[in-house]
Amino acid sequence: MRSIFGVLSLLVVLAIVGMLAKKQLGSVQEIKVPTSPGTPAVSISADPGANVQQQSQQVQQQYKAAVEAAVQQPRPMPDEK
Repeated sequence: MRSIFGVLSLLVVLAIVGMLAKKQLGSVQEIKVPTSPGTPAVSISADPGANVQQQSQQVQQQYKAAVEAAVQQPRPMPDEK
């Protein structure tokens, strides 16, 4: 009886995690790229009509461009005392 309860509770937890994962994957269409505090956030989004591989490549290209733009910004130099 105890093992049946354990297996059933494991199945319930697995079902809940599966539903949450499906919900999370379905809502991922836009990724916010963190930037330094002085710069605005960069929004990265994929074309919803494209297949998964094309979406992945689009996001990778946008992320790469955002990182390169962040690297090109001059770093604030501390004042010398």
